[in-house]
Amino acid sequence: MLATPQTIEIMKSRYGPKCANNFQPLNYCKPLRFGGVEITLFPAGHILGSAQVCVEYKGQRVVVTGDYKIVADNSAQYFELVRCDLLVTEATFGLPVFQHPQPAEEIAKLLASLATNSDRPHLIGAYALGKSQRIIKLLREAGFEEPIYLHGAQAKICEYYQSQGVDLGCLEKVRHNEYENFHGKVVIAPPSAIRDRWSQRFKNPLICRASGWMTVKQRAKQSGVELPLIISDHADWNEITQTIRETEAETVWVTHGREDAVVHWCRLNGLNAQPLYIQGREEEMSE
Repeated sequence: MLATPQTIEIMKSRYGPKCANNFQPLNYCKPLRFGGVEITLFPAGHILGSAQVCVEYKGQRVVVTGDYKIVADNSAQYFELVRCDLLVTEATFGLPVFQHPQPAEEIAKLLASLATNSDRPHLIGAYALGKSQRIIKLLREAGFEEPIYLHGAQAKICEYYQSQGVDLGCLEKVRHNEYENFHGKVVIAPPSAIRDRWSQRFKNPLICRASGWMTVKQRAKQSGVELPLIISDHADWNEITQTIRETEAETVWVTHGREDAVVHWCRLNGLNAQPLYIQGREEEMSE
């Protein structure tokens, strides 16, 4: 397993120290030569430690973005643009309808709701890795200083982020005997916990969900979300097309998401593009 040190530590934390036969850490921007090929990792901006993979061979450069976003995020390393000949880009939100608002605007909606609905706990569905820490960091940057309460699944990763210098402020675990004391409080839990009996113990909760998919109002409605927060850890349509332009790649392969729309845009702009159609990579209601 070749990955950034932070990715390796997160993998071991989540899946156990022996989840891979062998780990080889590689820091950002430090080339590794292997059989005439040079491999370099660059920040992807997705979550802490996430990386794009750059492969160079005989003067040709291929960049595989993996999941990425280019908007600034102080809970992770900033995306770094890498010019290349062939770009392999994700396209989770690769349709023009997906144009994410500024995260600070969405956090302002949350703070306004907290002020208006001070008698209700605000339960935010956010994935334990990456999204939860980003929401907490955004709240802190907006001046929210009160304790933020966590489902047990979030605590370990939050502790790791804080050990890496990401200041998340005061965090507390939700205790089973304290459910009646959360009026006007922020509680963050995995989306699955928001949907099950765990959330039903709170009195009159206001259900929130932080995801790029909250752009689709029907998805929010079907999930019982009262306050959708359009905060994504993936590039939206404008970020994808901007990245393609700025890499100056002549060939673009598109994967994981809305391949056809991005491929069509590339071809209209004179680029050699094709979808990968990776088998088994079905659309998920992720970030």
